[in-house]
Amino acid sequence: MAASPTNPYSEAGVDTAAGDLAVELMKSSVRATHGPEVLGGVGGFAGLFDASALRDFRRPLLATSTDGVGTKVAIAQAIDKHDTIGQDLVGMVVDDIVVMGAKPLFMTDYIACGKVLPERIADIVRGIAEACSATGTALVGGETAEHPGLLGPRDYDVAGAATGVVEADEILGAERVQDGDAVLAIASSGLHSNGYSLVRHIVTNAGIGYGDNAADFGTTWGEALLEPTRLYTLPLLRLIAALDGGVHSLSHVTGGGIAANLARVLPQGSWAEVDRGTWSPSPVFRVLSDIAGSTLESAEGTWNLGIGFLAVVAADKKDAAIAALDAEGMRAWQVGTVGFGARPSGEFEQGAKGVDGGAVRLVGAYADGAK
Repeated sequence: MAASPTNPYSEAGVDTAAGDLAVELMKSSVRATHGPEVLGGVGGFAGLFDASALRDFRRPLLATSTDGVGTKVAIAQAIDKHDTIGQDLVGMVVDDIVVMGAKPLFMTDYIACGKVLPERIADIVRGIAEACSATGTALVGGETAEHPGLLGPRDYDVAGAATGVVEADEILGAERVQDGDAVLAIASSGLHSNGYSLVRHIVTNAGIGYGDNAADFGTTWGEALLEPTRLYTLPLLRLIAALDGGVHSLSHVTGGGIAANLARVLPQGSWAEVDRGTWSPSPVFRVLSDIAGSTLESAEGTWNLGIGFLAVVAADKKDAAIAALDAEGMRAWQVGTVGFGARPSGEFEQGAKGVDGGAVRLVGAYADGAK
């Protein structure tokens, strides 16, 4: 009897059958994000999205963003918990689009792994799909790639890209900002998905295991550090509509921290001082800083320190904005005011990521208790 033919690809470490099973396990969650605009279902070479509705726009501008989750995935791998990483990915990608005032339309994802473990891949994609549903975004496609020899059998990384749309004359940005505008902070849910290389460095140096009990949080360290990124998409879109031009610019506080990200959405010649005394950073930031023997101020260029988004709004709309966000379950408060012309003496951060914007600095001391 002739020997059964071998599969050279399998011998090289790629399991196509596992990939097919992963797709089957994720199908229902992906389909749940599809409205009538999505054509072709799951499994095509490319996703199709019916853009006919854009004909109703006066001048539609497409906004696009791409990002990943960073080294936060190492913690998910360490405790074998993968159902929240997908929300982190959607938050990092889709909420960058909302900064422009754009409504997200659709998203694709990419997962690279050393070995396809179907249930784990399905967990990741289920998290992506659930967050897409929560933000009104269709998950129209994706790719899972097995990279044996490049990644370890249990290693993976995730990335995604999304596209949204905004009317050309409604786009938010620095050019709308005016003297006297209020700078509002919107609370984060924790670390979100930035600064995890520092987090992991602190935890490792302290000899803490991710499965160890974290008395300050009532969970294990791994679970506390995997708190998913808050999704701001729909509450912010509703705020923009409700204030009818009162929202001038938005800043997603990600890599670079509060001052640098706010400076990106202020015009040249403007400045703002963010008052630390208006809030108390979440416990996770204080605990990690204490363990590291460092100050909260030293991490201001790395962590969001309790502020996930900043909104620059017209001075006469700030109270309405805070009330609207609070009604959405988004705690908001004023942290500063935009000024033009001569600014106070001292060092300011001016622009970031190649944007030569306004000047921002944090002043004062952080509040001791929650506000």
